[in-house]
Amino acid sequence: MKETKKCIIVDDEPAAHYVLVNYIKQNPQLELVFQGYNGIEAMNYLRENTVDLMFLDINMPEISGMELLKILPAHPKTILTTAYSEFALESYDYGVIDYLLKPIYFPRFLKAIDRFFGTENNKPKTEEIINSVSVKVDGYFIEIELEQLLFAQSFGNYVKLHTTKRTYLASITTTELEKCLPEKNFMRIHKSYIVALDKIDSTEKDFVVIKNERLPIGITYKRELTDRLKK
Repeated sequence: MKETKKCIIVDDEPAAHYVLVNYIKQNPQLELVFQGYNGIEAMNYLRENTVDLMFLDINMPEISGMELLKILPAHPKTILTTAYSEFALESYDYGVIDYLLKPIYFPRFLKAIDRFFGTENNKPKTEEIINSVSVKVDGYFIEIELEQLLFAQSFGNYVKLHTTKRTYLASITTTELEKCLPEKNFMRIHKSYIVALDKIDSTEKDFVVIKNERLPIGITYKRELTDRLKK
């Protein structure tokens, strides 16, 4: 059985507390130790107490959830809970584990908790197991399974995500996407391309081939790509 972890809820909506408290009670690995209704309460509590996990709303009066993460010199691992999806990408810059959109459904909550316990092995962040990435497609956030991602192609302020199933046009830049992908599995080979290293079928002098697609290798990336493919 997993070790019990202390968690807190920070949300200005009583209804959100009701849902999360109910879900947490159904998980014996979690111990709810504090409920706060604004960022000030959360800061005061965290100054005096150490917790493992914080369920944090974004839209709160006086101090938003994102502002709280910026202010705190150190904060617990965090799962954002919000009705708004536009801050999903920014949130990952602050070590946020997952991003739950309201109304929160129990199966999705359980997935976030599994992701939290998956990070509790004290491995460096670059070694954490990441199975999917959330991107905005046609105005909605969807999850792309990384095992299906072949390569990403820059398309202005968008990125074409080529997967084993289909191609998606995601509202994200190549640089933003690169931050979300596990470094050991993916690599930028050109200013406009990121590839899944294990999906490369062959290499040529200035190209890699993935599913009959010839992708250019930028001169500044050649040596690193060669070294990584040798490994």
